[in-house]
Amino acid sequence: MDRPQALSLETIGMTKIFGPLVALGDVSLKVEAGSFHALLGENGAGKSTLVKCIMGFYQADRGSLLLDGQEVTVRNPRDARALGLGMVYQHFTLVPCLTGAENLVISRADAPAIIDWAKEKKALYAFLDRMPFRAPLDIPVSQLAAGEKQKLEILKLLYLDQRLLILDEPTSVLTPQEADEILGLLRGMTDRKEISVVMITHKFREVTAFADSLTVLRRGQRVGGGKVSELTTDAMARMMIGDTQITTRATRTEKAPGAAVLEIAGLIARDDAEKNVLDKVNLKVKSGEIVGVAGVSGNGQSQLMEVLSGQRPVDDGRIFVRDQPFEPTRDSFYRLKIFGLPEEPLKNATVPRMSVAENMAFRSFDRPPNAKWGWWLSPGPMRAKARELIDLYRVKTQSPDSAIGDLSGGNVQRAVLARELSGDVDVLIVANPCFGLDFASVAEIRSQIMEQRNRGAAVLLISEDLDEILELADRVAVMSEGVITYVSPIGETDRATIGMHMAGHD
Repeated sequence: MDRPQALSLETIGMTKIFGPLVALGDVSLKVEAGSFHALLGENGAGKSTLVKCIMGFYQADRGSLLLDGQEVTVRNPRDARALGLGMVYQHFTLVPCLTGAENLVISRADAPAIIDWAKEKKALYAFLDRMPFRAPLDIPVSQLAAGEKQKLEILKLLYLDQRLLILDEPTSVLTPQEADEILGLLRGMTDRKEISVVMITHKFREVTAFADSLTVLRRGQRVGGGKVSELTTDAMARMMIGDTQITTRATRTEKAPGAAVLEIAGLIARDDAEKNVLDKVNLKVKSGEIVGVAGVSGNGQSQLMEVLSGQRPVDDGRIFVRDQPFEPTRDSFYRLKIFGLPEEPLKNATVPRMSVAENMAFRSFDRPPNAKWGWWLSPGPMRAKARELIDLYRVKTQSPDSAIGDLSGGNVQRAVLARELSGDVDVLIVANPCFGLDFASVAEIRSQIMEQRNRGAAVLLISEDLDEILELADRVAVMSEGVITYVSPIGETDRATIGMHMAGHD
């Protein structure tokens, strides 16, 4: 009988300090050979620091690393690879212009200067015959679907004989079916003791479906863990957030939506190469409903948000708000009561060097009481309003005069939401509003979105997080290759059907 190939991994007292910051404090982690282990924690909890110490990107200040019970020293990623440790990063690392076969061969430390492709391809196909899944080898990576690219990333590590794989948010660019397929295949390999897996994720559904055990980090410390079968998702969440108080999510008011408020009709937008990135998009959002736009990253969602916010010109089609033609100008946003939260608000909705108060006044700085005659600005009323909004939305900042760029991601989101929701809202347009935020901030922001819907606003939610759409939306619209291909009430569809349309299958 062949010896099991999977590696066990253990960190003992792993500590990493950056100046005054203890990014990782005395963290011990144990991954049994042939197990599927989930690593959980909010942003900044220390997950990335821990795996970077394991992979040799960082040198731990204290602590030790054991593989198969033997202490090892990993000075750099090359050492990690030689020991059988591999990492699948959140963003693809393949060379887009090369084929799958070329990417695999050049990844080897012993890749020859002159490659005998007939010999190499024969060996590659023999390797694929031993694997539980395949990926195209003769097609440039740029032409592969996201799921095929992710498979190729994993196959590359297996080809290099990596026997413990660390996966960093591996399903963020995949459809639900692709995610389940790939994680299921890896789980099968762990069951056969071929590999061990450590997965960083924020999706509890993936943890409960595929992981055997988990470790939870909070503020650089290990705060819990255990067998997944013995833990509820609520228990996992509580370990992640500790004693932080979570705002109760707004209850969905059950009532029939009103008349259409926002209507997108035959919208066409092109990129610099004159290719349609939005192709005859049609969509209506009614008063008192949330319409969630789902889709795999790169299928036109960002361009739709850019058009609606005035950052991208419209080549054809119309936008109407309460049957009035809408042009995305500052005056139209004010007059038609349209508000929004774009993706990456620090970049797209604020001026980082300006103060929190000034950023909160962007909507009203030239109107009374902030200004006289449209140009004479009064800082006093701006600060007073900012203090009110800071308290109401629990924005953590030293003062209204602090630069908004100094705030954490969640507090930037709260500050922008405070600005956008402080008036009478008819239309709310938000894009990936919770991306990269901690658990408590996610709950609060989703609550604010739901409250606007309950008050009668028409809400367009553009999100690459299908769980977010399933939680918040009344209807879902799937965007694929710049086209709305499927629209359904949430109660009349399911994750599998939505995922099928996200993958481009009608």
